[in-house]
Amino acid sequence: MTDDLDRRTFIRTTAAVSGAGLLAGCGGSGGDGGSGGDGGSEETEATEAEEMETTEAEEMETTEAEAMDTESSGGMETVEAPDEVADYVGESSNFDGSMVVMTDQDEVSVSVGAEGNGGAFAFDPPAINVSTGTTVVWEWTGQGAGHNVKSEGDGPLDSGSAVSEEGNTYEYTFEETGTYLYNCVPHKALGMVGAVVVE
Repeated sequence: MTDDLDRRTFIRTTAAVSGAGLLAGCGGSGGDGGSGGDGGSEETEATEAEEMETTEAEEMETTEAEAMDTESSGGMETVEAPDEVADYVGESSNFDGSMVVMTDQDEVSVSVGAEGNGGAFAFDPPAINVSTGTTVVWEWTGQGAGHNVKSEGDGPLDSGSAVSEEGNTYEYTFEETGTYLYNCVPHKALGMVGAVVVE
């Protein structure tokens, strides 16, 4: 019981001294708080502690927002895919309605035989946005049997016959703006389709 009273007395005394110190600092002539004696330095310390707490809280909010953004986009910036892309690539189970922004990069990669469509039958990312002059390199994972990259219709993409070897690559440099739709011929019916939007 006596210990409890002593503790309460100590807390009250500490609070009173702290409060008096803050008030003494407030009554100073402004400036840097140095003219208020010890009270001024206590005020400065209290203000600095408050600013640190605010900064830490803001940093935590920013970190949480970045984590959510990274979680939703796989760590990459995404934008909503245009209707033409959404209509075509919508058949792929790993397409979420967005395309990954990879503009201002000289070279970007797309996995061939990524997880999707009931096995390793997808391109990843399935839809990308690049700048003119960008070289896209399709890289085979070695999963899901033989794959190839072939433009829909009369487009320029054609990696040839389907191959299954891991590490196989096919590349194409996009010199003109436009939307380029493509697929894996053997697995198009499963939804193995992709798109490159060049701006």
